[in-house]
Amino acid sequence: MIRYPRHLAVAAACLALVGCESQQQGSPVASGSSSGTSTSTSADPGFTPTEDNQDPTKKIDGVLAIEYEGAQHVKPTERVAYDHKPPLGGAHDAVWAPCNGVVYKKAVRTENLVHSLEHGAVWLTYDPDKLDGDGVAALEKRVNGKPYTVLSPFPGQAEAVSVQSWGRQLQVAKADDKRIDQFIQATRANQYLTPEPGASCDQIDPDRFDQDNPPPFDPSDPGPGAIPVTGR
Repeated sequence: MIRYPRHLAVAAACLALVGCESQQQGSPVASGSSSGTSTSTSADPGFTPTEDNQDPTKKIDGVLAIEYEGAQHVKPTERVAYDHKPPLGGAHDAVWAPCNGVVYKKAVRTENLVHSLEHGAVWLTYDPDKLDGDGVAALEKRVNGKPYTVLSPFPGQAEAVSVQSWGRQLQVAKADDKRIDQFIQATRANQYLTPEPGASCDQIDPDRFDQDNPPPFDPSDPGPGAIPVTGR
């Protein structure tokens, strides 16, 4: 896996979000839609968050929006009954997964990566059975060396590619879908959508989460003892 220079540790400021309402923004786009095959790498300022445009994902077709309360922590031995695959918020481990340009080649424990979302990271995932090597390479190019950006496989997700930030998610069939770049631009370290803007994405303690040997993804059902996505 690839590390990003560790220089972004700053203090966290926790802002609690409330409720658990969800909505689909823009117009839903079906899997394999022709609009999902075009490529665009040039930044459109309309997708950059500003005080007057705090949630640019509203202009991206197919984005799911859910409000989750932040700072709901679970133990390393506990699991969370998430409401989406991959999750886009909710209760999570007390330790985040390093997320400054990190490419995890193997699937990683979900509860740690959800904490990374709380810090403002964008988490790109793919189903290894639905995306070929060229597609994976296209996603890695978007992540390598980019702060607050992380990539991992997520077996069993509905579409080949899914992109998550805290409370926002876009799922698409192809890695060259231009909406992936729009979503990253709109949500990465977005101070208006992130419960803890400016919080660190660096590794803090390899004994609690080792970036080179992370806790593995568990594909099994979390079971009746799982912590609700809304926390205890």
